[in-house]
Amino acid sequence: MWRGEDPADGHWGCPIRERWGLSPHQRLSPGLEDKLAYFGTVASSYEAAAKLAAKLGCPVEDTTIRAVVQRLGAKAESQVQGRLHLPVLEKEPGRGPTPLAVLMLDGFQVRFRGPGWGRKRTQKPRVEWHEMKLGVFYRQEQATRAERGRLAEKVMVGWQGEGLELGRRLHWEAQRGGLGRARAVLAVGDGAPWIWNVVADRWAAAHQLLDFYHASEHLWALGQALHPQDERSRRDWVQARLHDLRHGQEEAVLAQIAALPRRRGAVGKIIRREQDYFAGHAGRMNYRRLARRGWPIGSGAVESGCRTRQCRRKRPGQFWTRGGLRHLDALEEARDNGHWDELWLTA
Repeated sequence: MWRGEDPADGHWGCPIRERWGLSPHQRLSPGLEDKLAYFGTVASSYEAAAKLAAKLGCPVEDTTIRAVVQRLGAKAESQVQGRLHLPVLEKEPGRGPTPLAVLMLDGFQVRFRGPGWGRKRTQKPRVEWHEMKLGVFYRQEQATRAERGRLAEKVMVGWQGEGLELGRRLHWEAQRGGLGRARAVLAVGDGAPWIWNVVADRWAAAHQLLDFYHASEHLWALGQALHPQDERSRRDWVQARLHDLRHGQEEAVLAQIAALPRRRGAVGKIIRREQDYFAGHAGRMNYRRLARRGWPIGSGAVESGCRTRQCRRKRPGQFWTRGGLRHLDALEEARDNGHWDELWLTA
């Protein structure tokens, strides 16, 4: 490689290393860095990524891969923050309008290192659980009919903090994916209040739907409270209302739940809780009408996304820092949402 003095400013160096962005003692070329970063995002752990790299002829320590992921993840997060202030350009501007755009939101818990982490004596928690929020966007034509529940392509965005920030990031990626030219928009989620706050903030005109599986879970909880000892009566009561709820009789089901007699004690608390739950989602249960249009009535796309991310983030012995997890998230999203090559672009 050529080395020498730059006639423009007089500094000594190696032009190709500077072009690659390498520090004086760094040994990773962009090509190797690309591979190691990719291994670090697709493998189940940094240790597994190191084994994969060694098998392919690139023996490195798992700490090296972690350092690459964290450095490039920080760059990816910086690029995300910059993109959010720029106009959105669609990936496929020549494509025709889509009949339906679908947005789904959910969350799961992740172990973090608490303020007492690593201390022998402390009154502060060593481990804390925090919610990881996840949002998914796809167009109706991306849902393949040959295989149930399979999407040819989807956008997935995660965030650790405030739900409205997740909405801002997901909205940008959804616009890039064609949200702006959708004839109809459907938002699907469970009963978490933050989900519907995000929908109201970003997609107020969207059709809103409570995921049918979560509605059924709350019916079963209600059935357990009403018939704690009689399994057959409980099953008959729940299945009859599930059938009505699924086949266009949601108003009758809601009226029956609201009319349940008041009771005291723990059973009474459960009944009141579930009455409030169904009353709060009364306008989000039109399952038959939407199913007849060919629209989804479940949140399987985001549920599977949560499951995939949990498999990487909730392995035995894993305790994250906010920065460490955010950088991994940003790098994974750069890989999956079409921003990977931007990490190696130079001015």
